[in-house]
Amino acid sequence: MKYVRVNERIFAKTLRLIGPEGEQLGVFPRDLALKKAQEFELDLVEVAPQAQPPVCRITDFSKYRYEQEKREREARKHQKQAQLKEIRISPRIDMHDYETKLKHIKEFLEKGHKVRIRMYFVGREIAHKDIGNRLIGKLIQDVEKIGKVDREAHMFGKALILVLGPK
Repeated sequence: MKYVRVNERIFAKTLRLIGPEGEQLGVFPRDLALKKAQEFELDLVEVAPQAQPPVCRITDFSKYRYEQEKREREARKHQKQAQLKEIRISPRIDMHDYETKLKHIKEFLEKGHKVRIRMYFVGREIAHKDIGNRLIGKLIQDVEKIGKVDREAHMFGKALILVLGPK
């Protein structure tokens, strides 16, 4: 939960005040707003500090904090986490194996995941990077309808790495 100003920690000279039942009470000087909160035996909580004048509510601070944390937990529960999936291929991959890997890549992209394609060059294959680049180019063309390139293909040690994301 973000930092919330309460009672004497509110520094604005004038405040828009909301009562304990949610009713608009109007614009008050800070001192008068604090007295009103004390009359109700509740706290003065700043709910919209960016407003002009800042909006404050007369409420029980611990109850307000609990409700805010509850809202944040609920929002986190409904967030969808995109994962990064990895597919490993070789520059001398067979056509059937390529099609199987392509099918998996498309499934991941349709589910909203990012896909990292890692092409390993073993032994003297490193001398023929052009074969790997052609294969990566073909792969990009095959998935361009459902995915886009998030990170261009680049060499990382003996591996050519490409990151695709959903469109």
